[in-house]
Amino acid sequence: MTRSGGHSIVIRISPTKLGIDFGVSMHRREFIKLISVAVVTQGMLPQFAYAQVSTKRPLLAVLAGVTRREFPVSFMDGMRELGYVEGGNIDVEYRFADGRLDLLPALAAELIQLSPRVILAATTPAAVAAKRLTQAIPIVCPILADPIDLGLIAGMSRPGGNVTGLMSRIDDLVGKQIELAAQLVPALMSVGLIVNVAGSDVFIARQEVERASKRLGVKLVSAEVREPNDISSAFKLLSDEHVQAAVVLADAMLFQERQRVAELAAAARLPAVYGFRDHVDAGGLISYGVNYPQNFRRAAVYVIKIVNGAKPSDLPVEFPNKLELVINLRAAKALGLDIPPTLLARADEVIE
Repeated sequence: MTRSGGHSIVIRISPTKLGIDFGVSMHRREFIKLISVAVVTQGMLPQFAYAQVSTKRPLLAVLAGVTRREFPVSFMDGMRELGYVEGGNIDVEYRFADGRLDLLPALAAELIQLSPRVILAATTPAAVAAKRLTQAIPIVCPILADPIDLGLIAGMSRPGGNVTGLMSRIDDLVGKQIELAAQLVPALMSVGLIVNVAGSDVFIARQEVERASKRLGVKLVSAEVREPNDISSAFKLLSDEHVQAAVVLADAMLFQERQRVAELAAAARLPAVYGFRDHVDAGGLISYGVNYPQNFRRAAVYVIKIVNGAKPSDLPVEFPNKLELVINLRAAKALGLDIPPTLLARADEVIE
């Protein structure tokens, strides 16, 4: 008999129902010991159940606009540096849009159904898609663009909601890319812009391009794309307009198609400036922008802070502390282009 809340509880257990034969296998004293263990164990069952729940590995959801192969390995490197190993002390569920930004809302919905501890939204469109479906699950984005205008955060120092992360660029970065094009092509009169209008973060970038083109007195020709099949016609438009250089706005789909973009730019004999250095690795001419692998590595710090109890609303959005200039001399030679010595001296890396 035990007592709970002032009431007596009588526990009667039949030895025959337990399959116990006193005469053959057990004395009365041993049976009493068995019953004592059973009662104690019964009282501990809630604690055992709680322990199982409390030791469950936290679930991280990853939503990316690129393929699994293209997803930066630097993120999981950063997680391991902080002591978190996928399948060891943290579980990770991935969804990849393979360059199809229109798939992001459905993929975000799938991940949210899993109730992850935190979502890593690898691009701004991914963060927008996830934010529209949840205001409760924390979201970390390594390459935020225009987060205030898009309603992702209230402010840089105090995001105020469930989204935080790192900025993908500084103010007027695209304008500086236009200035680079002007340095590459003396007496630049016209510049083309390859822009994926299906993205959610292109408005501010286009404004910066327009301001820079007016400041430099060059004509701006926009070639809009929405899917990979549009890229060839976009370059044909720029060729037909006889632009002298082009800027390719940073975008998941254009990143996914970077090899093809570089080949089309080379075929059109068009010097092109990119935001991702990966375009240069794929044969492009020049890139100027944020070190994205480093942003993804740093995003792991945000994820782990949130896993350990921090609120995204209290984690300030970080600005990139360095922009990288990468130049491909092989691509320049193929275009018959002489890179100004001042640019070569500024370059963080020169591919020869």
